[in-house]
Amino acid sequence: MKALTKFCVLLVASFVLASCASVSKQPVFEEEGLANRGYDVVSYFTDNEAQLGSEQFSTRYNGVEWRFASAEHLEMFNNAPQQYAPQYGGYCAYAMSKGFVVSTDPQAFAIENGKLYLNYSLGVRETWLKDKPGYIEKANANWLEKTAEQ
Repeated sequence: MKALTKFCVLLVASFVLASCASVSKQPVFEEEGLANRGYDVVSYFTDNEAQLGSEQFSTRYNGVEWRFASAEHLEMFNNAPQQYAPQYGGYCAYAMSKGFVVSTDPQAFAIENGKLYLNYSLGVRETWLKDKPGYIEKANANWLEKTAEQ
């Protein structure tokens, strides 16, 4: 059963990856004009959890709206947005390691060396966690290549 579950996760990930072609001209993954689907990126660092942000605590950065769970998180982001913004424009870190651009689930995150990485799903995140350094190295190279194409 465990092998079947792993196969299904890899099959779904392969299908999603194969359906994606290029980096959006927008540098931060957005849905409905919101970075990270409205989730507070600072909360990943301070609380180690995904928290939905509030319209009351929002700002614009890189052309999109970012929302936060508190005024304190908003201030922290405004003081150092590059520190909190997710890697690879907010796209899936695992997919980027394979050269593809895929959206993310705000619940599927990891902090590595002070940087935020998002993944397509919790299942894909589990795969990514098995070789973070290797996937990050590949994703960094692919991200540089893809952003240079724009």
